[in-house]
Amino acid sequence: MIQAVIAVLMWALVVSLLILRRRRTERSITYAAITIAIAMTLSVDAVYAPVDALFGGSNIGTLIADAALMIGVFFLGRGIMRATEYRPLPVRIALGSVTLVVALVGLVVAFALINTGSTTTNFMLDLGGQPAAAAYSIIQFTYYGIVVAAMAAVAIRQFRLRTGIQRIPAGSLIIGAVLGVSLSIVVIVMDIAHLAGNLDLMVAVGILYAPLFLLTFVFLCVGLAGQPALRYMGERRRLMQTQIFVRQLTPLWDAATRVRPGLRQRDATAIRLEDPEIVLHREVVEIRDAMIDPRVEFDPTSEDRQLLERAEAHLLGSSAR
Repeated sequence: MIQAVIAVLMWALVVSLLILRRRRTERSITYAAITIAIAMTLSVDAVYAPVDALFGGSNIGTLIADAALMIGVFFLGRGIMRATEYRPLPVRIALGSVTLVVALVGLVVAFALINTGSTTTNFMLDLGGQPAAAAYSIIQFTYYGIVVAAMAAVAIRQFRLRTGIQRIPAGSLIIGAVLGVSLSIVVIVMDIAHLAGNLDLMVAVGILYAPLFLLTFVFLCVGLAGQPALRYMGERRRLMQTQIFVRQLTPLWDAATRVRPGLRQRDATAIRLEDPEIVLHREVVEIRDAMIDPRVEFDPTSEDRQLLERAEAHLLGSSAR
């Protein structure tokens, strides 16, 4: 059940990222979301059983899903790291391709040593008593723990550099990373307890598994979707403010082009169809040109001059209004 919930959550994240990040050239976060969504979908019992049957019913589907999840986590860490200039050596090593390859090789070798039997939707519960199965799970969750710990270090840096609502995505990533490390520790303890035959400890610690697993993905998804969502809202707010300035400056610009007809090099209707930022920049420049041209008389009111200054500050990225 929890895998199905997370699969739905991840596919929702994929859709949101495809919409919010469609113009971004850096695709690591999107690749991560898609790969993790596929991995979690393969982990749903109703999907897993027929998929594993295609590979002979020997739980190869588990290896595929787990390897896909590791690759997705790798892309996730890379995407978060590339979003910041803070890249200390330990972080680069943890989120590097060499670490992933080593972990994947270890995962495949451990899986090859497991007596997997026939298809089971409770892989570690049924087979976790085997040393190779315990090693398989420990390798996997050790890698997760290392990657999310490195992500936390990067997110903490981002959190410190931001203020207000801009801190929410980084804060959510930090919480998700902390939960992810906790989840890794819980799973490793469960693996060791199962291998040692201490089933009471395994069951007691296992109570934490489901909520940690779900909350880790919830907070990571909020953090991943939060940044592009905030960026999108910021862009929309800026566009609306730009359009307002264009409308407010148009009468002054019309007056400037009347005293200096040479400024109006294109049809006014065509100009209005351009990007609002381009239109606003054109209006500001041409109004300024008219103001400093000694050949014409163009003297805006103090209110017009203040509006012009606010528009210039807006174009420069200032918060002035």
